[in-house]
Amino acid sequence: MEEFRILPTNDHRRQSVAFGLKISKAGALYVLVTLLIGFAAVNTGNNLLFLVVSGLLAFMSVTGLAGMYNIKKLIPDLHPPEEIYAGIPAPFRLSVENSKRFLPSFLISLEYQSGQALMFPVLPTNTTCSDTILLTFSRRGAVPVGRITISSPYPVGFFRRYWSFDSADSVTVFPSPIATLLGGSGDESPAAGAGLRRERGMNGELERIYPYSGSEPLRMIHWKHSARSPDFLVKGFGRSVAAPLVINLDLISGQGIEERLSRAAWLVQRWVRERPVGMILKGRVFAAGTGKQHGLQLLKELAVYDID
Repeated sequence: MEEFRILPTNDHRRQSVAFGLKISKAGALYVLVTLLIGFAAVNTGNNLLFLVVSGLLAFMSVTGLAGMYNIKKLIPDLHPPEEIYAGIPAPFRLSVENSKRFLPSFLISLEYQSGQALMFPVLPTNTTCSDTILLTFSRRGAVPVGRITISSPYPVGFFRRYWSFDSADSVTVFPSPIATLLGGSGDESPAAGAGLRRERGMNGELERIYPYSGSEPLRMIHWKHSARSPDFLVKGFGRSVAAPLVINLDLISGQGIEERLSRAAWLVQRWVRERPVGMILKGRVFAAGTGKQHGLQLLKELAVYDID
């Protein structure tokens, strides 16, 4: 049936909110029967018909108020994952909060603009319910969150009332990763084991033997040398650390800027947890670092690269 839209307002979450109403086939039949009986009551002056019409209108009013209150003070939200790549489905958590103090809400449908929907038979008061949906974005960059719709056919299914929320927030979509072998500065290759340097540690070669200080683990004790010495002696090992990988977008091969950005994103995703990764974009130098947060920062720079 036709969709009716009321002038939007703004709520405290900086979202554009609009109310809508859809009538079902059963609801259309109910309205038609009410109108026909109303015309008959006016034409005949029959008091019984007037009572029947009054009852039908009263029932419509009461159920309308109940349906409006059912979806009142429901606040939806979309929680993105930390990593979203263009063209790859990402798990988002879609939630709805019932901020009413007294009555629960029933038969609540929570729908994202892509058509994916969640159904909650009962939503208790002061409770947040959520579930996971998979969303795919076709392009990189800052992408608007879009529209979330809360609807319900409660209480009798004649009408489906809904609130539509157009959020002003956006999510950052990273370039779709494409595997590559090159991308470091100079002749350096990100192959495993390339450019190793030695630091003090426990997984490298034996470098020295020194007296036991009490803080080393027992497995580090060199028992053969300790047997010939009045004190315990400990083995000192070096640690193999990979040299930093500096990704220079101008040195990455690829057909067009989008493919080169995708290959750079793959390099960041692949190596940032194993070795220091830095980046050069349009003359801007990002210092090499390791860890998830550093990788996310580099991916964000790739996501918004050269977007006006």
